[in-house]
Amino acid sequence: MTVTLRVMLDQVVAPTDHRLAEASAELARSLVVAAPAGCEVEAVVPSGPAQDLDTLLAGVARVQRAGLPRRELSAALQLGLPSGAGAGMIHAPSLFAPLVRHSRVHDHDQTVVTVWDLRAWEAPDELGRTETAWQRAMLKRAVKHADAVVVPTHSMAERLAELGPLADRLRVIPGAAPTGFAVPSDEIGRRRAAGLPEGYVLLSGGTAPSDGLAEGFAAVVRSRVDLPVVVIDAGAGEEPAIADLAAAEGLPERRLHVRGALDMWDRGAVFGGAVTFLAPSARTAFPWRVLDALTLGVPVVAVESSVHREVVVEGGLLVQADASGSAADGLGAALAAALGSTQSAERLAVLASDRGRAFSWRDCADRVWHLHADL
Repeated sequence: MTVTLRVMLDQVVAPTDHRLAEASAELARSLVVAAPAGCEVEAVVPSGPAQDLDTLLAGVARVQRAGLPRRELSAALQLGLPSGAGAGMIHAPSLFAPLVRHSRVHDHDQTVVTVWDLRAWEAPDELGRTETAWQRAMLKRAVKHADAVVVPTHSMAERLAELGPLADRLRVIPGAAPTGFAVPSDEIGRRRAAGLPEGYVLLSGGTAPSDGLAEGFAAVVRSRVDLPVVVIDAGAGEEPAIADLAAAEGLPERRLHVRGALDMWDRGAVFGGAVTFLAPSARTAFPWRVLDALTLGVPVVAVESSVHREVVVEGGLLVQADASGSAADGLGAALAAALGSTQSAERLAVLASDRGRAFSWRDCADRVWHLHADL
């Protein structure tokens, strides 16, 4: 008898978050590679225009389309209505799953969901009312019906346990940089095509206060490091507002380069031109771009937070906020120290690379299979 793990892959065919879309595809492919004997992986996606998923999801046994497009399916899941997603052994790399009453004992049904970011609880105004309400409602449904809830760090598990009685069902399984993530051989050409200089401080984020870009810009100015600054993952149309944030902190527009979401190879090229990655956000969220930097051996300077302490460990410089809650001065001093000599930069690069090897999607997939076997 074949055991089928049914993976919710709404983000792969109808992405609303490019980081989650990439992570969902990575997890699905790794689950196929890690599948135990007699097991297979099935993708569950919203209905919609036909797409060729054979290459993107190589090895998936089949793709089942639910009876609703993503928007309508999202609403049905929130209300616990029939969605066409079916039952069985379900794993969701987000909260997007049929969280309804089921029997793990008699029908062998399982539902496991994942939480990567607690912005809906920590900074709800940044998401908007509709998205915040959806995430909070789905967590309530998870408290009632999920067999397990996966989070990427122990600190996030502790925080999530405060939001609902989930402690005995929480499992910690971190994500990773994309499989095979590297600086491409044509990195210089890719950076030139993107209009980027060589040798810059790299940040990630948008205008949301919890992304910490304003503090990051202030840190660069206070470090007195005269380098360009590149920001990736900016939202569509946010470039002028990000430039205003930089100007308010004293960073001239001529030094600033803002880009949006990048595919794996373009992102690898951008990291390849960075002298350091600055991570000023203390939000309780998995730091995807910190993982990218660690994987590629880019020196990391990050604000100290429960998540960064757990992910970075000794792979970079962690800076505490001061009594006023600002870490700009400390981040600036750490940035200056990191780039103060070739020796210090090379040392941080080695530490980052060593730490980056602790994360892989294959390890994540193995642990997901073990989790469902234990259930």
